[in-house]
Amino acid sequence: MAILITGGAGFIGSNLVDRLLRDGAEVVAFDNFDSFYASERKRANLVDARKNPRFRLIEGDLRDDDLVARTVAEVAPDAIIHLAAKAGVRPSIELPSEYTAVNVGGTVHLLEAASRLSQKPRFVYASSSSVYGDRDTAPFCETDLVDTPISPYAASKKACELFAHTFHHLHGLPVTGLRFFTAYGPRNRPDLAIAKFTRLIDRGEAVPMFGDGSTRRDYTFVADIVDGIVRAMNHCKSLHLYNLGNSSPIELKEMIATIGDALGKSVRVDHRPEQPGDVRQTFADISRAETEIGFSPRTSFADGIRAYVDWYREEVRQGRAV
Repeated sequence: MAILITGGAGFIGSNLVDRLLRDGAEVVAFDNFDSFYASERKRANLVDARKNPRFRLIEGDLRDDDLVARTVAEVAPDAIIHLAAKAGVRPSIELPSEYTAVNVGGTVHLLEAASRLSQKPRFVYASSSSVYGDRDTAPFCETDLVDTPISPYAASKKACELFAHTFHHLHGLPVTGLRFFTAYGPRNRPDLAIAKFTRLIDRGEAVPMFGDGSTRRDYTFVADIVDGIVRAMNHCKSLHLYNLGNSSPIELKEMIATIGDALGKSVRVDHRPEQPGDVRQTFADISRAETEIGFSPRTSFADGIRAYVDWYREEVRQGRAV
């Protein structure tokens, strides 16, 4: 198979690139190395992939409609896995127009280009658990109403789901959306809580805990997310939407303690007020993904954190930025 992955140098994207190369696919990664975090970190993610003759990297921006169209026409992929996006809930509150242009506009450019191919590719795209908004009832199910996003990032992801439905309806494009629930693991984005807290605890600095520590997230190990993406791609034939989570939420205070245990270090906590845009919980109902694509996360939170800390320590030993 020829597979085009947008955001292929990022945290989830690069792990997916490695998995698909191991599976024998021809992989083209499309990435603009956005300055949201250091491009050197993302280039390091692709060091092994770039040694493989079945891998190619195209540097470009999804907002460049002509480049997107040319890339899709040239690669003529069997599948497109669209992971590229402006990331982060809180930064989107400061830059709503930019998040809309990249996340929504870029997705539409890619959907248009895919729809023009005579042989329609399977189109798998990343949505987010943030579309569920802030709610008391859990777990979150794909059939729940998601009309009340509380951040521009969440609104952009909901808009992408609507456009995916439209292009399936108009052009028969086989489309699968995946609502990711707090991915973590090796190559974790440095701005995410687990990466930040690991650095702080390792240096003996205080960890900021917003609220009373009872907010909880459905942390999902990156290898399990990647397996779900591959399964969704292999089953993408019509119009689908799946939660990809661990279905076992962890409270913030437990997350902090687990990182401390994995590092073998004591933790100092800096208590702070809750932040705008944060939700109280995420909790995935994964029964649809289990039944339809055989998705079954295998990594416990403690095991996943140990794997992340092992990766972190090796990066530090090698003198690379984490």
